[in-house]
Amino acid sequence: MAPPLGRLGSRQPWRSPHALLVLPVALVVVITVVDLRSPADVHLGPALVIAPALTPSFAGPRTTAGVGALAVAAQVLIGLRHGGIGTTNHIVQIVTLTVLVALTVVYSALRRRRQAQLAQVRTVAEAAQHVLMWPLPEQIGPLRIASLYLAAEDEAQIGGDLYAATVSDGAVRLLIGDVRGKGLPAIGEAALLLGAFRESAHRHIPLGELADRLNQSVTRYAADLETPEEEGERFATALLLEVPDRDPVTRMTSCGHPPPLLLSPGRVVTVPSLHPSPPLGVHDSSEHTLDVFSFEPGDTLLLYTDGVVEARDGDGRFYPLAERALRWAEDGPEALMHHLRRDLLAHVGGRLGDDAALIAVHRTQVERRRHLGRGDPGRSG
Repeated sequence: MAPPLGRLGSRQPWRSPHALLVLPVALVVVITVVDLRSPADVHLGPALVIAPALTPSFAGPRTTAGVGALAVAAQVLIGLRHGGIGTTNHIVQIVTLTVLVALTVVYSALRRRRQAQLAQVRTVAEAAQHVLMWPLPEQIGPLRIASLYLAAEDEAQIGGDLYAATVSDGAVRLLIGDVRGKGLPAIGEAALLLGAFRESAHRHIPLGELADRLNQSVTRYAADLETPEEEGERFATALLLEVPDRDPVTRMTSCGHPPPLLLSPGRVVTVPSLHPSPPLGVHDSSEHTLDVFSFEPGDTLLLYTDGVVEARDGDGRFYPLAERALRWAEDGPEALMHHLRRDLLAHVGGRLGDDAALIAVHRTQVERRRHLGRGDPGRSG
């Protein structure tokens, strides 16, 4: 989730390139003045290289060249004031400084090109993310929804984890899944699974039948694309949920995916029981059990992928999602995602070993029309 612009997006004038340029220019002036006022046997001129060396961190090659030229000019001035620039010592210092400035300008140009390439990669990744992973709406009927996606690969914003939501005949259907692999190589399978879900989820078919259709899509994809070395290695876990608008329940079908957490008022965390079927793509067909549990107003469902609960700290300890989620369960879905993102990255030292996705679904108001007893778990095909 993007941080609020009011907090993190405000511009800080002291960080602008023009303001930062004062630092290397001031260094050149200070080093020159101190060297001119020092005894003849004290040589501070070589320290002038610090100024052009700092400049590429905030400016381009032209500005770096300008600061470098200023440093060389200062070295010439120092030479003139300390016995003339014709001495061997001053000639060596001027030539050495000129070569180092030239190398710094080349480095600055390469760095600027690299930054442009990375900016283009980020732009393409953001476009792909919006095409594949449509942003979840913040409100659907009685549900408030917030999501979080953290890709493991550097410069990538999408990977093997996925989620989606759609409305179907007075209910909201949600998918969260995890295809085998991570990062860019898994995007194709994630796109296939998302497309199959969006094509079928809006139809009024049981969750078990929906899971079977997703399984058929993944199986066909694996049969067409997997190599003999990859046989049996292309599969995906998925959790399908259906939340009726008016009934305080949730219907759920799991295909090898971790169960959600149910956060209830009064600081209570429960894990709804699951009867999972095999992951998608493992078998051509399978029976899918429909699990039903209570989802009352004020409750929050936390869906996640294994990249969250299997994240380890420096000592090899898994991330305690249930314990940490309980701290911020009453803050609302958006705040919960914000806290979990910051806490998870702190737990792993800033870098995840696998893609990670989270969805918080909070039920606000429900019109109770029939008792939970009419939604007993059963078989769905």
